[in-house]
Amino acid sequence: MIPVSTETVATAKAFRIAPGDTNYFAVLFDPEKDGIKNIFVIEIFTPGGATPPNTHADAHEFFYVLSGVGIARCDGKELPLKQGDAMLLHPGHEHVVENTGSKKLYCLTVMTPNEGFAELIRSGTPVALDAEDLAVLGGIGHG
Repeated sequence: MIPVSTETVATAKAFRIAPGDTNYFAVLFDPEKDGIKNIFVIEIFTPGGATPPNTHADAHEFFYVLSGVGIARCDGKELPLKQGDAMLLHPGHEHVVENTGSKKLYCLTVMTPNEGFAELIRSGTPVALDAEDLAVLGGIGHG
């Protein structure tokens, strides 16, 4: 038998890393719960919200836009983001992802290896996913 982990958005635990952050994370799979070396989250950005500038020493960070629009900034370059776009950030490059739309921006975000990201997220404040989050992530709403 092949071990399998499953998760649904409705049961995923969500966290905001710091009180003033404008993005939060619904954790799908991570080292703590699933014994893996990476992390899979749905990253949710409020309108005008953005990640703080950050870089990863060894990890690749992948974003797939599920709904909404935004912009990614990395090493002085800007890349517009919209539903269906995928982006891979390599280690050692400072980056920011920002929601430029009037609705929330939803991204499947994967960091490989985890590089402490799961622990950072789980050390944050728990957040309840609202009706919009559940509708978009359940496939009912579209950005």
